Amino acid sequence: MTAQTEAINTTKKRLSMPRLLLHAEGLALLAVSVLVYARLDFSWWTFALLFFAPDLALLVYLADKKAGAVVYNLLHTTILPFGLGLFSYLAGFQPGIQVALIWLAHIGMDRAAGYGFKYPGAAKETHFSRI
Repeated sequence: MTAQTEAINTTKKRLSMPRLLLHAEGLALLAVSVLVYARLDFSWWTFALLFFAPDLALLVYLADKKAGAVVYNLLHTTILPFGLGLFSYLAGFQPGIQVALIWLAHIGMDRAAGYGFKYPGAAKETHFSRI
């Protein structure tokens, strides 16, 4: 085991303030997204169908770690779904708002569970493993 891997494993075991805050932020994002989704009375079948769609990026990761990390990280940043949601709201496009909320809920669930942005080295090496 390398010193870097050992340091990552040691960090994973302790709960630091940044780690707790990242988990809490994820939980808040998940809760707010689901509550707004419910308030707008969108289809729960659609929610269930699309909830894990961002994780399809892992298929790219299996083919090429570097490209997979880029695609996975792009699909797991809040920038794209917030942009989609804002654009859809301004355009009055309800399906776009629906997809954005599902996408944000997925990202929130991932963060609450401790899944973060991937580094190209190993699928389990994320920004959570470094704090």
